[in-house]
Amino acid sequence: MKITHIDIYRFSIPMMPFVIATGTMDCAQNVFIRVHTDTNLYGVGECSAFPMIVGETQETCLAMAKDFARIWKGKDALDIPARLQDLHNYAAYNPTIKSAFDMALYDLAAKNQDQPLYKYLGGLKRSIETDMTIGIGSADEMALLAIKYKQQGASILKIKLGKKPATDIERIRKIREAIGNTMIIRIDANQGWTFDEASYCLNELSKFDIEFCEQPMRTWYDDYLPELRKKTSIKIMVDESCYSHHDARKLINSNACDLINIKFAKSGGIHESLEIQKIATDSGVPCMIGGMLESRIALSANLHFAYACPNIKYYDMDTCLLGHLIDPVVGGVTYQGFHLDIPDTPGIGADANEDFLKTCEMWRI
Repeated sequence: MKITHIDIYRFSIPMMPFVIATGTMDCAQNVFIRVHTDTNLYGVGECSAFPMIVGETQETCLAMAKDFARIWKGKDALDIPARLQDLHNYAAYNPTIKSAFDMALYDLAAKNQDQPLYKYLGGLKRSIETDMTIGIGSADEMALLAIKYKQQGASILKIKLGKKPATDIERIRKIREAIGNTMIIRIDANQGWTFDEASYCLNELSKFDIEFCEQPMRTWYDDYLPELRKKTSIKIMVDESCYSHHDARKLINSNACDLINIKFAKSGGIHESLEIQKIATDSGVPCMIGGMLESRIALSANLHFAYACPNIKYYDMDTCLLGHLIDPVVGGVTYQGFHLDIPDTPGIGADANEDFLKTCEMWRI
């Protein structure tokens, strides 16, 4: 199956502003690609640039996508390791845009076998419920949003923190008072605290029944994580600290984490994410599948991945519920309340809406 050409789209999705410790996003800076072959099949891939986390912008993703497309022309789409190595040989890093190309290959491979991606990966469907993320605002605003999600039937909240410790503690106090003790609360500091701030906050927050804390400190303090774990009863999940399976190995071997958050935009896609979860599984470290601000295209790939990996125990798959003002997708994952499902169509099972694509800047390589 030879690659004939690749279509690249500036896939910008307007959204309500979303605030985390490292910045604010008011538009999903996404890129969508279609990898066409000499058969009647093409593969789709999507990535979401989140510059304050991964360091890639929509512009850098688009620039690299054009180079990647030229490298792949005329090559075998079904040799996934070789095609991904082509990209790695050309450029180090750039995992976000690499994840879109990786996704398109897996979509093609599953379509070629006439299987949904999760079956191609050896998985089985199971019940998956997403948390709902609350971005940073005033304590009262965040508490009101927590009440709203509870009334809508959510049972798990992920609360963004990472600002001033006293204010962060007040945020959780107000939220827990507002929703009571029936909902799960997990927190994400997005690298916002120092070691001393993290130690203080986690000890103070332990009284509020916190499931885990995601990425409490900057990645350059990874060597402090083992000591932080000793100072708190709250489990520590690494996110920005873990891009590759080598990161996972080092973090696990140094006793730096209890849990790992896997995101395609960090790992470079499904191929490397499978390696991360294998190391985590072998070490007894549960994982979460998360995302940036992807549409239901990449979210569908996330769900297939979760089905294929029993060690994925936590699900942060609310990206499309966090303020996307339009849905530019046909097919793919659906929400039944806060539970996710997907039809058994071949491949990822999602594609871009043709009318929306007509409004997008496009390049054919």
